[in-house]
Amino acid sequence: MFGSLRIRLPLLFLAGIALAGVVTTLIAVRLFEDFSHDQTLTGLTREANGIAALYSSAVEASYGNAKDRSAPTFAAKKLQQATGDSIYFVGPRRPFPGQPSDLRRLPVTTINWQSGRALTFEFKPPGAKRTFLAVANPIRLGSQSIGAIVVATPKTDIRHRVSGLLTRLALAGLLGLVVAALLAWYLSRRLVRPVLQLSRAADEVAAGNYAVEVPKKAPGELGHLSDRFGEMAGRLAEVEMMERNFLMSVSHELRTPLTAIRGHISALLEGFKDDPALEHASLETVEAEATRLERLVGDILDLAKLDTHRFTVTREEVDMAALLDQAYETYTDEARRRDIDYTRELVDRPVITSDGDRVLQVVGNLLSNAFHATPDGGRITLGLAQQNGNVRVAIADSGPGIPREKRERLFRPFVSESSNGTGLGLAIAKELSTALGGRIDLESEVGKGSRFELVLPAG
Repeated sequence: MFGSLRIRLPLLFLAGIALAGVVTTLIAVRLFEDFSHDQTLTGLTREANGIAALYSSAVEASYGNAKDRSAPTFAAKKLQQATGDSIYFVGPRRPFPGQPSDLRRLPVTTINWQSGRALTFEFKPPGAKRTFLAVANPIRLGSQSIGAIVVATPKTDIRHRVSGLLTRLALAGLLGLVVAALLAWYLSRRLVRPVLQLSRAADEVAAGNYAVEVPKKAPGELGHLSDRFGEMAGRLAEVEMMERNFLMSVSHELRTPLTAIRGHISALLEGFKDDPALEHASLETVEAEATRLERLVGDILDLAKLDTHRFTVTREEVDMAALLDQAYETYTDEARRRDIDYTRELVDRPVITSDGDRVLQVVGNLLSNAFHATPDGGRITLGLAQQNGNVRVAIADSGPGIPREKRERLFRPFVSESSNGTGLGLAIAKELSTALGGRIDLESEVGKGSRFELVLPAG
């Protein structure tokens, strides 16, 4: 149950909010406790100063009047009722010589009352169980300190205020968690729904069903992921179809020469006793078909090496004019047989540093593609020129041309516009041209032909 993203997401969301709430509450309580402590001390200090001043004045009046040395009329009990705090006296003797006051006394050892300055401290009154926070202020007779007034309040009062705040914060936090839980559940459903749809779509794709529906209006990054997933599924379907077509094409390409070879070998086994010319022709056919098989297997191996980058590029001086002469001569017989106007236009004769065998392979593949596309009686031109720091090898044909929407796919493996090809030649040519530091440009017009141009660095 907790493995589901729909459950884990809101739980993590709530856990984060709860943790933040606890930390915030602890900080707030601590700050409020310190604030209450400081405010209490401020109040006690103010009261102690005032009460000590009253008693100091009363003591001076009592000692100065020999007839009336009674305690002042403001009794300690009345002051305690007015302030809400406890009032004590610390000193060696009664502050009024005439009669005792109603001030409760603390042991003289409670504080250093002789210091003559205000003191802040904590203590437990005799017989009490609670700790008090207190401020002491001296009672003076002239310049002499005869004791100190102590104003105190229980520390539990501060704790009660803190606990009250904590209760309110807990209620507010609980309410906030409820609201956050509802919001987290709503957001998790909104965010997780497209993720679950993508997960189910991935299962469908893994099962081989590429016609899956993905979320169309997912927000932000999920929308981008959904779009890319849909493109991936479409690409996988396309690749699977191309591979299927490739296998069918390769099977046909393999079956045709193998059938021819088997037929001629059977004829050779039976013998051509009376016709040596037929025997020689059969052997030539077997050789041609074997060469065709070798070329097909070589193309497949080349593509595999290119895909895995398991091939090397050597660097040597390459006479491009001589290389194109060699490539041109390879197809002169086919051009003559099919009555194709096959010409070459070598404007420049550059020498470049590259891999001659790979360059020849690219040019050969482009020429092979041109002869596949050009009908009998058509026209093919092989050109060479140097301009703008590049060497350009152009192969132009008078074939049917290539529609714009098919040009990008043309260089993918297994894609062929001809029923006789395997769709490997142009893919190999493109990969090799990139490995050589160049590229292949394509210009085509439907009904008028195509122009492939191999562009290589002149250096």
